[in-house]
Amino acid sequence: MAEINVSIENFEEEILNSDIPVLVDFWAPWCGPCMMLAPVMAELAEENSESLKVCKINVDEESELCSSFGIASIPTVLAFGNGQIIGQSVGLATKEKLLSLVF
Repeated sequence: MAEINVSIENFEEEILNSDIPVLVDFWAPWCGPCMMLAPVMAELAEENSESLKVCKINVDEESELCSSFGIASIPTVLAFGNGQIIGQSVGLATKEKLLSLVF
């Protein structure tokens, strides 16, 4: 499964109502560390497509979602399980660290 771009319109459907854990990457195209994290997130999406959903939220386009989750630094990855936040990583992270948030 490829990464899913999420907006306020599909947030509930893709993340809160997901029946599998979700990693949500809050990022921006001008953010260097975000660009370094992007291939890691893409690999996670490909390698774990049956057991994990990977979503991306552009902070420049979705400021309301960023505010509601208190996103102050990017990249920030939030892990969701059963519609609840179950983990968080701020800054550049390894695949192993990100996987440990949900498994």
